[in-house]
Amino acid sequence: MTDQNNSSIANSPDLAAHRRQQLAALIPEAFSEGQLDVAALKRALGAEAIIEEAERYALTWAGKSNAYKVLQTPSTATLRPQRELSVKFDEAQHVFIEGENLEVLKVLQKSYFGKVKLIYIDPPYNTGSDSFIYPDRFQESKEDYLRRINDLADDGTLMREGFFRKNSKESGHYHSNWLSMMLPRLYIARNLLREDGVIFVSCDDNEVHNLRCLMNEVFGEEAFAGQIPVVNNLKGRNDRKYIATAHEYVLMYARPEFESLGLPLTSKQVAEYKQEDEVGLKFQWRDLRKRGGADTRVLRPKLYFPVFVDPETGDCLMTQSDRFSVAVYPTKSDGTDGCWRWGFSKVKKSVSSLKGAKVEGKDRWNISYRVYLEADGKIRVSKPKSVWFGPELSTDAATKTLKALIPEVTDFTPKPVELLKTIIHQSMDEDDIAIDFFAGACTFAQAMLELCQSDGTNRSFICVQLPEKIDPQTSLGQAGFLSITKLGRTRIAKVIDALRLPIDLVTTMDQSLGFKSFLLTPSNFKQWRGDGIDTPEQLAEQMQMFAKSEKDGAEVEHILYELLLKFGQELTTPVETLEVVGGKVFAIHQRKMLFVLDAFNEAMIQPMIDMKPREIIVIDDVFHDSDPLKSNLDLQCRDAGIKFTCL
Repeated sequence: MTDQNNSSIANSPDLAAHRRQQLAALIPEAFSEGQLDVAALKRALGAEAIIEEAERYALTWAGKSNAYKVLQTPSTATLRPQRELSVKFDEAQHVFIEGENLEVLKVLQKSYFGKVKLIYIDPPYNTGSDSFIYPDRFQESKEDYLRRINDLADDGTLMREGFFRKNSKESGHYHSNWLSMMLPRLYIARNLLREDGVIFVSCDDNEVHNLRCLMNEVFGEEAFAGQIPVVNNLKGRNDRKYIATAHEYVLMYARPEFESLGLPLTSKQVAEYKQEDEVGLKFQWRDLRKRGGADTRVLRPKLYFPVFVDPETGDCLMTQSDRFSVAVYPTKSDGTDGCWRWGFSKVKKSVSSLKGAKVEGKDRWNISYRVYLEADGKIRVSKPKSVWFGPELSTDAATKTLKALIPEVTDFTPKPVELLKTIIHQSMDEDDIAIDFFAGACTFAQAMLELCQSDGTNRSFICVQLPEKIDPQTSLGQAGFLSITKLGRTRIAKVIDALRLPIDLVTTMDQSLGFKSFLLTPSNFKQWRGDGIDTPEQLAEQMQMFAKSEKDGAEVEHILYELLLKFGQELTTPVETLEVVGGKVFAIHQRKMLFVLDAFNEAMIQPMIDMKPREIIVIDDVFHDSDPLKSNLDLQCRDAGIKFTCL
């Protein structure tokens, strides 16, 4: 039997300890008695790899070390299911979480570590009027910070109005505050990304320079994929003295194994596939010869070589034979030697795709090969460009889309749905997970739901948003939207309702479409407090409090979802509720893990053993202080090779 104490259950993973374990596994000789030996590390890496001079290239700011403290501070929070605010809770594969996003990210660490394909965030731009949570007491100790951040609001959310505050440009730490807010969130985001994952971050000129340096530090400079201007206002905003701003940015950083899925072809691009082959498949001709530019045989000699063509069929080969008798060299329009667009090895590898090619000109100066609209059962896609623009990406289009769902929206500027579809389409495939932890009005959720509906791909999102207040005097406030979280949840629900409507009498929509709503709250389990215990009487009192591990009044489903997270299970894991001889058992993964949280009796033991689970997890309180009952379950689990964990 494994007895786990409350600390090991309630705390989120220790990120610093995890990094030390990774380093110890990679360079074990750099550790002595569990401590890092800097001299040994220097020997292992080579002295030239260590920077010891005081002057170096680095991004630094007031409070950076404190931001790392915040990152390394484990969370004891959990997520409480909100069935009444969800849609199709039990079937849903999408998640909305209300709460401070750094604490939420820490809570999600164990369940989603290395599982997320795409992260998109639209953080505060730090314009001088933004409000966000940041550690600003640069001299406070880690203990003081812990005491302050765990100051809970009355409804259990991990925030207070004094902690969520405006970052004014008059502040002496204006940029520092913003960087201190971003650093820990980006670090945890990196941990959540898969090895083939990608992150996109919206920003503008206020912090794009600092953000890029920060993301270089967190993700590595080699992960930088692009700083993409997004034109969202062709007229330009009158927000600067000399320049009318017409764009924002999206920074893209990709993990080593990421491969872009590309973007759908536009109607104009599709129209270029005018030709049809013998079986009716559409294609267009493309030149193997490189057109334009100054590239010639002299400058690019490796791109000049013959390709041999069958004059009857147009098939190509790299070696001459009786059948492949026509030698074609790339020749420029002025008669000088040009070059092919590919080198010899790539042309040789690709000759199979040059079937049915045609030789142009009586002097045989070019080969045109076929590019099919559809290949291997998939429609061709285009490579994303370095600048994104179009009327669908404008702020006007974004506002109109939201107003169509929630007419009371007036003074609110969301991101364009089509911008998020562009990001999702090139980044996510079947069964991939995405996270937006600055969800705002949940534009990302709408984009995901609509895109999944249109292309039939099963993707899922997790949206996280702080319950930021909305002024009750605004049109949104007067309509009952008193927080951004209510606005976001309502938008998701309305999009789902719209998608459930049948397009015609034949087409049926997915009626199981929905989302699970959760609230960030304190743990359902009591936290052992060793501080303040000075006498045997105080120790006895603390131990008496822990005669029962869970808090009084903790609901069974709330405890279940906390344990799912602590045991590394995703929030959308299907849960089966079983009635077993008068008791309730929760099962996941085809009954490989069983949870007993409510009641237990001896008659339940054999039916649970017969299910052949991998692990049985039980809260100690269900035994009602009956050690023989607990021991019996423990022994029978051992005999059956089942792991038994008692909390």
